[in-house]
Amino acid sequence: MRTIDLITMGCSKNLVDSERLLFRFQEHGIRFFHNPDTLHGDTAIVNTCGFIADAKEESIEMILDLCQQKEEGLLKAVYVMGCLSERYRKELQEEIPDVDGFYGKFDWDQLIADLCGDEQEESGKEERVLTTPAHYAYIKISEGCDRTCAYCAIPLITGRHRSRSMESILEEVETLVKQGVKEFQLIAQDLTYYGIDLYGKQTLPELVERMAQVPGVEWIRLHYAYPAKFPKDLLRVMRENPNVCNYLDIALQHSADNVLNRMQRHITHEETVELLRLMRREVPGIHIRTTLMVGFPGETEEDFENLKDFVREMRFERMGAFAYSEEEGTYAALHFEDDVPEEVKQQRLDELMKIQEGIAQEISEQKIGQRCKIIIDRLEGDYYIGRTEADSPEVDCEVLIKNSGIPPLPFGSFHEVEITDCEEFDLYAVLIS
Repeated sequence: MRTIDLITMGCSKNLVDSERLLFRFQEHGIRFFHNPDTLHGDTAIVNTCGFIADAKEESIEMILDLCQQKEEGLLKAVYVMGCLSERYRKELQEEIPDVDGFYGKFDWDQLIADLCGDEQEESGKEERVLTTPAHYAYIKISEGCDRTCAYCAIPLITGRHRSRSMESILEEVETLVKQGVKEFQLIAQDLTYYGIDLYGKQTLPELVERMAQVPGVEWIRLHYAYPAKFPKDLLRVMRENPNVCNYLDIALQHSADNVLNRMQRHITHEETVELLRLMRREVPGIHIRTTLMVGFPGETEEDFENLKDFVREMRFERMGAFAYSEEEGTYAALHFEDDVPEEVKQQRLDELMKIQEGIAQEISEQKIGQRCKIIIDRLEGDYYIGRTEADSPEVDCEVLIKNSGIPPLPFGSFHEVEITDCEEFDLYAVLIS
């Protein structure tokens, strides 16, 4: 039996693509390993990320490492697919000729044909092999993006926004529930645009409400919303449906009007603040995750002070930040000079994250003594590791429960705990039930 190792770089949207490819391998009788610590077969495939400079560099380093293993006789073939090769296929072919084949983000049929000699097209169903723990899965509800953010190359890679039908999404959810999945992370480049191309209006609230009615769906968590023209009825759906987590991942990027305008975000500082306050009024206890950018062309010290004040005022439960890096072909690269020095970008990034670390610590300390529901992900050393509804896998806090003196806690089971302590980004708890 042929064995293939598949390495996935980048975001959860890429992970879903890899899971669909693994299903195709399974159909063709191919033995596979996903993100293995050591290679098992003679063929390796890298599903690359091409979002920002650091991600591109990481993908290229992985490709070069595999090519080195091929040169040493540990591999017979190396293939590259995904966002990086979708955008830079010609350049990669010239720079890394040891790769046996480059494929774009959507060239799965050709990749399968070249690997297996089978040109049969996929069924069109979202069938995949889960690589996550059995109790949770990512659901990609759309592909591409119609936004015109000046810094972002994603539309150049993935093309226009394309929503999946509600029926196909709900069918996938029902299938995964039967397989034991309880927790669903809804993902897209832009969740809030969902449905406009198919139904002529934003239909994310309807989709989430229908998902919440599927028996066996315990948690739904929403990732990658966009603030401009946010579908406010989503907040009602979140408030009225207990299995829709009080959690929203919404990338805001900045707060200063000068920067927001240059970024082409189509929202102002005042509108952003009003939206965040509305979220907290409509959904008491909501945990908001956001991403911010420092060092965008034209960002002044005054703009950065505005951003720091914004973070202090809004007190995000979860926040990440990164420094601007110029992406070829974007509006910013074509029209703006990258005029903020790298050392200033790093200084601003460090300063912003230090502010957020203090806020996150204070929020965690306020949870001591509270009771909450958690899901158990794994057993690690002396602790069961779980998460609250406010914590998404891989990126947010975890809850640690000492495993001595308590009954076994099956992975994927829900329990009530009391928070007893906090440390950096983790919480400690004792089991209640």
